[in-house]
Amino acid sequence: MPAPLQYVESSLALPAAADAVVIGGGIVGVFAAYYLARRGMKVALVEKGRIGAEQSSRNWGWCRQQNRDARELPIATKSLDLWDRFAAESGEDTGFRRCGLLYLSNSEEELAGWARWRDFARTVGVTTHMLDSAQATERGRATGKPWKGGVFSPTDGTADPASAAPAVARAILKLGGTMHQSCAARGIETEGGRLSSVVTEHGTIRTTTAILAGGAWASSFCRQLGIRFPQAAIRSSILAVSPGAIGLPDALHTAAVSVTRRADGGYTLAISGRGRVDPTPQQLRFSPQFLPMFVKRWRSLAPGGLEGFRSGHETLARWRLDAPTPMERMRILDPAVDKATVRLTHLRALDLLPPLQNTSIAAAWAGYIDSTPDGVPGIGEIAAVPGFILAAGFSGHGFGIGPGAGHLIADIVTGNEPIVDPRPYHPDRFRKSAWGKVADF
Repeated sequence: MPAPLQYVESSLALPAAADAVVIGGGIVGVFAAYYLARRGMKVALVEKGRIGAEQSSRNWGWCRQQNRDARELPIATKSLDLWDRFAAESGEDTGFRRCGLLYLSNSEEELAGWARWRDFARTVGVTTHMLDSAQATERGRATGKPWKGGVFSPTDGTADPASAAPAVARAILKLGGTMHQSCAARGIETEGGRLSSVVTEHGTIRTTTAILAGGAWASSFCRQLGIRFPQAAIRSSILAVSPGAIGLPDALHTAAVSVTRRADGGYTLAISGRGRVDPTPQQLRFSPQFLPMFVKRWRSLAPGGLEGFRSGHETLARWRLDAPTPMERMRILDPAVDKATVRLTHLRALDLLPPLQNTSIAAAWAGYIDSTPDGVPGIGEIAAVPGFILAAGFSGHGFGIGPGAGHLIADIVTGNEPIVDPRPYHPDRFRKSAWGKVADF
C-alpha cells in the first residue's frame, strides 16, 4: 500500500520554456527546484506520478550526520542547517525537529566502530556523544534492558516523510515556479550537442538545463541518452503503528529494530539494512559493480521475486518520445510488502519496547531504495550532454541530505560557490567497473 502522503495541487499549464526543468518530484528534486527558484530562475518541475510518492514518503524520516560516509558528512551537516532554515524562509512545515538520535548496542565491535566514527567526526566539527553502559541503559530505559553502550547525536533529527516533499513543492509555487504531476518526462532533445528541451507526455519544454532526480528510474532514463549509470534498487519494507506508546525515544536504532516517532504520535518500525533484491535485467547488467556490496550485505539481503520486472524501473528497453513510456504505465512504484519482514519487525519492536504493546499496526508499505556501488549518490553534469545534470543513487540517504543536494545542484547550475565540494559525488567515478576497466558513457 502507499505510505501516508499529503496532496499538493499541480500548476494549470505546462510552460513552453523554462530556465531549468527538474525531472522527478522526490525530496531531492523539489529542493533542487526550490533553490533554483529562490535564485530567480524560471523553474518547471515534472513528476510522472505524485510529489513525494515513492521513496521520499516511504523512509524513516531521519536527518542525520551520525555514521555518515566521510564523503557524505559535509552535505549531511549542511542539510541539517538547511532543514532548519527552510521553515523560516518558506512558511512551510516539513516536520523537521532536532530531536537527537539514539543508538544502543550490546556489541563491542559495533561500539568500537561508533567510537572510531566519533573520533573522525571531531576532526570536522561534528558533535556526537558515546554513552557508557549506565548512560545507555538510562537513555534506553523504555526498553527495560541493560546496554553495554551507545551513541547520542544531539544535533541530528527527523522530518515528516508524509509532508516534507509536498511542503517544498508548495514553496516552489510561491516563488513562481511551476509543478506538474502525472506528467512523465519521456526524454530530452539537443541542438548543437547541448540540451535544448525536455519532452514530456503533455508537451515539450524548451530549456538549456535539465536535472534528473528520478530515484529508482534514473538509470533506465539515462540509458535512453547513452549514459551508463550503475544503479540497483533494493526493496525495503517497513510499518507504522498507531499512537498509544508512552515514554519512547523520538528516534532509536538498535541492531534488532529501529523506531521513529511519527507526526501523528505513532511510530515507524524498521530493520536497518534488511531488504529484498528483485532480479531485473539492469541488475544483471551492473552485477560486476554491485557484487562487492551484495557480498558485504549478504546477511541482510535476500532474493526477491518478480516485483522488479513488473515495475519496469530497471528495464533495458529503449522507448520513443512520441509514445507512452514505462513511467506512464507505472506512475508510482508501490511494490509488494515483504510480509515476513513486517512480522519480524513488529515482533522485535514489541520485544524491545514493551510500551508498543499498547499500539496496533496502522499500515505497512514497501519502497525501492536506489543504490550505487559505493553507497554515495551521483550528482553532477554529464559531460557528454552539456546541460544535463544527474542527481540519483542516494542509497537510502536521500531524504536527510535532500536540502544539501538540492542546494548543491542549484550551485552547479548557476555557477555559484558550491555549498560542499562537488567532486566526491560526480558520476564520472562510476566509469571504472568493479574490475578497474573504464566503461563508456
